[in-house]
Amino acid sequence: MKLWRNSMKEIAIVIGVIVLVFLVMDYNTRLEKLNQLNEKALTARAEATQAMQTQVALQTQIAIATSDPVTEGEARKNGEIQEGDQLIIPMPAPGTLPMEIIPSTPAPERLMKWQIWYALFFER
Repeated sequence: MKLWRNSMKEIAIVIGVIVLVFLVMDYNTRLEKLNQLNEKALTARAEATQAMQTQVALQTQIAIATSDPVTEGEARKNGEIQEGDQLIIPMPAPGTLPMEIIPSTPAPERLMKWQIWYALFFER
């Protein structure tokens, strides 16, 4: 009977050690997954922060572009007038000749090298 009790204790200890090894392995696996998820969370936070900064920058640009002084300045650059302004169109002085429009000459067609050699040897 003593032998049987000692062997039962040994078997229980061996089973306990095996269970403990499996628990440690499972704990290690879970820690590894936790580290991977933490890295993904950091990446997602960085991307979200970047997206928010981009959104703020774009909203700032929209606010600047739609402000009254900028809109008025662009309208003035394009020659638009405001209510109360008088449009003045300069007229040429009497007796001056209008400027002649010189037609542009088209660029000559570029020949391929074989066309140049063909013309050199076979055309007169």
